[in-house]
Amino acid sequence: MKLYQYKIITLLLCCLVFTGCDKYLDITPKGKRLLSTVADYDQWLNDETLIYGAGTGQGVTNYLGDNIDIVGITNPPTTAAELVYTWAPQFSTDVNAVPYFWGEHYGKINLYNTVLLGIDDATGGTGSQKRSLKAEALLGRALEYFYLVNLYGKQYDSATVAQDLAVPFVTSNDVSQSVPNRSTIAVMYKHMIDDLNAAIPDLPDDNSANRFRASKAGAYSVLSRVYFYARNYTDARRYAEMALGATKAVMFDLNGTLPLTDMLSVRSDAIYARMILGNFNVTLDYMRTFATNDQRVRKMFYNVDGYTFVTRGATLFIPNYLTPVLTYVNTGTSVQEMKLIIAECAARSNDLTLALQHLDEVRKNRFTTATYVPFQSGDQETVLQEVLKERYHELGFNSLRWFDMRRLDKENRMPAVNRYNAQGAVVATLPPHSDRYTLQIPLQAISFNPGMEQNP
Repeated sequence: MKLYQYKIITLLLCCLVFTGCDKYLDITPKGKRLLSTVADYDQWLNDETLIYGAGTGQGVTNYLGDNIDIVGITNPPTTAAELVYTWAPQFSTDVNAVPYFWGEHYGKINLYNTVLLGIDDATGGTGSQKRSLKAEALLGRALEYFYLVNLYGKQYDSATVAQDLAVPFVTSNDVSQSVPNRSTIAVMYKHMIDDLNAAIPDLPDDNSANRFRASKAGAYSVLSRVYFYARNYTDARRYAEMALGATKAVMFDLNGTLPLTDMLSVRSDAIYARMILGNFNVTLDYMRTFATNDQRVRKMFYNVDGYTFVTRGATLFIPNYLTPVLTYVNTGTSVQEMKLIIAECAARSNDLTLALQHLDEVRKNRFTTATYVPFQSGDQETVLQEVLKERYHELGFNSLRWFDMRRLDKENRMPAVNRYNAQGAVVATLPPHSDRYTLQIPLQAISFNPGMEQNP
């Protein structure tokens, strides 16, 4: 019964995201809801669609990652999720189907654009309230464009970003208007950074009452993430430190008191929250990278082979079964993400003392206290590898693994990734430097915009 209820919740979340939408951008048509007061716009930013993380409520973006294992995959793959999982060029050939990822993120951008375009004319509020809501919309829109750029544009390369295409920068909420051409990666990163910096002065200092809503720390943390995936590790570290300095969020300790509720909106470690349900079959190779005293294994991974990790399909990342207060995974920003950004940036600059400090502050909250030994090394590459492994463990299912794979592939750190059927035969391979590391523009978008340039 518990599994049945969990699947029903998953289905409902997915349906809520994908109903009542425009075919091209997956957005609510203009005029469907009339907004007139500041209170209307404030409530608009509580729209349930905006609380869901990347890949909708199911976290389908995670299916691109190298730690997911769909043992019962059909051959050839048929469902949209299986096509995502095998890095197919397209996930659907039905031009009337809602496109994964593209429609989701542009749908949310439309909601934020509605605020940006209408808040100045709203009645019943102060100038300060209007500026705050506009700043929150800029922050939310920047986060959505972060995903789009890193799904449909090549991995950031300073030598080619001025030519490499990303996605259209849409600022209208009128679906009848012509869609702009695809902007370059350089232009899109400038839009994101400019909007985030413009938002900061007018954002609230604290969002502890509802971490789905914005704060200054939230903007700093998204700036850190944006710079991190641009491989600007100096600014990524700086903004991560600013985010930690500006937030009241703190990591919870798996050895101590866990959150009192599964409500991600008030979870202590979230800086700027977005939620998905944790429910993923994982690879044996992934599970074998965990230490035996890592408490995440038995508190977040349901297993039916005695945690020996010898049987495919025997391990499921599903915290709801073991630690229900951690049912929802945060694909937004968190204290631990910022600490791991600082640790990696410090390791890359050979500041090993700082790198090890932040690495330890995450690990000591995840390993059994009685057997925990801080990691120590004076070798830069060894420390970097340990930080990358901890990032893989702590952030393995928050929709960032695919972006990490792209980033590491750019540094020749990613081996070929294979997908296997139940008999162990390879059904798909993602080789290093594959074109598949950049998703094709969905056919649904191309059909409405036939002049839009396609990715290889």
